[in-house]
Amino acid sequence: LSARLRTHFDDRLLDDDGEISFSLDNGATGVLLASQVCTGEENALKIRVYGENGSLTWHQMEPNTLVERHSEGTITVHRAGVDKPLCPEAMARCRLPSGHPEGYIEAFANLYREFAGLIRNPRLVETSLLPGIGEALRGMAFLEAAVASHANGGAWTDVQNFPDHSGYLEQGA
Repeated sequence: LSARLRTHFDDRLLDDDGEISFSLDNGATGVLLASQVCTGEENALKIRVYGENGSLTWHQMEPNTLVERHSEGTITVHRAGVDKPLCPEAMARCRLPSGHPEGYIEAFANLYREFAGLIRNPRLVETSLLPGIGEALRGMAFLEAAVASHANGGAWTDVQNFPDHSGYLEQGA
């Protein structure tokens, strides 16, 4: 990854604006933009994924909508709801019929419900979508590499690979 981080206000202890360019082992590339200084944007989390045959766009301000754009020009809008034909993983996290927005609070409820389920039955860790210690370690490695890259003028920096900790709960640690 290659990172540029900035602090725009003297009283901020942490960077409040930055961009990170990255490349994956499979050749895919991307850009992560994060900012606390985009006036008027509220909490405008946006995720866009572009591929050879199309793209996906999701906006936190419209959490029930996923827009799929195809290379031939068609657009498919997917809407969430218990009355929609969604994959089993999505259906397990929907509570309301379409037209009733789910979002921020329900996302926490889904995390708490899955966490409680893992406490009751740790064997479910194999099929859980709940982030674990491995994801946390990879996230910290990403942040450490971004800070190191910035300190080196945005130089490309490898992200350390931590071992897979998917069996962490089963080992009783």
